[in-house]
Amino acid sequence: MPKKRTNPHKPTFEAMRQVDVPQSRNGKHRKIVSAILADVDELAPGDAIKIPFRSLEDTKENVRAALSRETKKRKLPIATAADAEYLYVWLKE
Repeated sequence: MPKKRTNPHKPTFEAMRQVDVPQSRNGKHRKIVSAILADVDELAPGDAIKIPFRSLEDTKENVRAALSRETKKRKLPIATAADAEYLYVWLKE
């Protein structure tokens, strides 16, 4: 049972029902990671996707980290490599 306060307090922030709070996380890399994984899913064995760094909305390190977190969560074995201009992603066999 909630405590009753003798001193009324004006809330600083808006309140909402807990059941209405979103339970999934939409991180800032979700769009690019989803696009990469959708392309990887369609790859033929032995192929890799080639992603220009200029198409990424963040650094290659941050995108690779986000991709790593998501693939570990999905238990999807991928490999990545990079050169001066591209990020390469493929399925491990």
